[in-house]
Amino acid sequence: MDVLEFDDVFVGWGKGGKTLAGILGRAGRRVAMIEQSDAMYGGTCINIGCVPTKALIYSAHLGHEGGDAAHYTDSITRKNALTAKLRGVNFSMLDTIDTVTAVTARAEFVGPKRVRLSAGSDEREITAERLYINTGSLPVIPDIPGLSEGGQVLSPRVHVSTDLISESNLPARLVIVGGGYIAYEFASMYAAFGSEVTVVDRSPIPLRHEDRDVAEAVAAALAGDGVRFLQGAQVTGAHDDGSSPLRVDVASDDGPVTVEADAVLLALGRRPATEGLGLDKAGVETDGRGAVVVDERLRTTATDVWALGDVNGGPQHTYVSLDDHRIVLAQVLGGPERTTTDRNTIPTTTFVTPPFSRVGLTEGQAREQAAERGWDVGVASKEVSKIAAMPRPKIVRDPRGLLKVVVDRKTDAILGATLFCVDSQEIIKLVSLAMDNGLPYTALRDRMYTHPSSSEAFNEVLGSIA
Repeated sequence: MDVLEFDDVFVGWGKGGKTLAGILGRAGRRVAMIEQSDAMYGGTCINIGCVPTKALIYSAHLGHEGGDAAHYTDSITRKNALTAKLRGVNFSMLDTIDTVTAVTARAEFVGPKRVRLSAGSDEREITAERLYINTGSLPVIPDIPGLSEGGQVLSPRVHVSTDLISESNLPARLVIVGGGYIAYEFASMYAAFGSEVTVVDRSPIPLRHEDRDVAEAVAAALAGDGVRFLQGAQVTGAHDDGSSPLRVDVASDDGPVTVEADAVLLALGRRPATEGLGLDKAGVETDGRGAVVVDERLRTTATDVWALGDVNGGPQHTYVSLDDHRIVLAQVLGGPERTTTDRNTIPTTTFVTPPFSRVGLTEGQAREQAAERGWDVGVASKEVSKIAAMPRPKIVRDPRGLLKVVVDRKTDAILGATLFCVDSQEIIKLVSLAMDNGLPYTALRDRMYTHPSSSEAFNEVLGSIA
């Protein structure tokens, strides 16, 4: 068997990998990009993750109330067209570079720096000076009687987030198993499309990692949109005869409940996609969750092998994967050194409606650390509907939510912020930028903002630190 040699081989077409591959290819290095499915060129984000879900969330909230199934179907069609276009663009971005070879095949390590590629009955082995694991993550599918077993769903009416968004028919009744951020995004989206949504959450309280006032505000907004929450509850089984509604059995503190559904979504987190890669043959270690073990420079336990994105067990965000490429690039082509320890704040947004964003510490976390860190914790918190200097949410007819900022009154340092409001996905980055550059909260309080905007709320809210 002929063995092809490259300078750099990427296994998986994620954000960090594809960005780094393009830079190396344009630098004249011989690069191979291996992706097992032509439906995944460009990675999870543009095909089955961030872009398609946010496109559907936007479409769902365009004012089609009362359950417009045709609008849902049209939205799926538009979403498919968008992802197909972006997939083609992503493929061309690498395929048009003379020194980059894009290969559609399944990859398995067969030795140090040696990978076997399989496409149907065809096999080929390749080697490289440097290899990059960028295979992302997969939905967690636990065993639930009648719903899933051995990591597989047992009914065509049982879904994970990445395939539910390809269903062309709107489920009249949707049961979501899980109480995390993916569960909340899908609950908000499908309720807006007109589905009757029930969220089954094992936690006795919603969004258990958030401050209670924030979590209750988010849950109340979704409940106001028609979402039903079963807290402290667990799915014990399901019955699907293929014709009548799927019956989902739920155990809760209030006793057993049976919920009828046309579809079930398992939203129970994601795990690193390392199974079947043969990493042990390459000397690459994984941890108990299956994540590739890396150091602060994203180096694996094998020489000249790096892991980027979700597969390395770090925060599961596309923008973190993008930053991963910067860390590795400095080691391969030179330049300013960067490590994971250089990351200060990582803002996040959950795209419910209105969006819910956070950076840094919650109030609860700050108070827990206050004595040790010597902080005098101050909090500014205000409901959006009561912020006079924030007309934009009223203009766009969604004055729900609250803004909450946590500071150290001794130094005026910003410790964290939670923004549940229109445009929070944008203005959270102002807070993050201020925190990363050591600006006091007064810098945001006293700044001039355009009007009418959501960011100008900081003038009023940050004037009420208590």
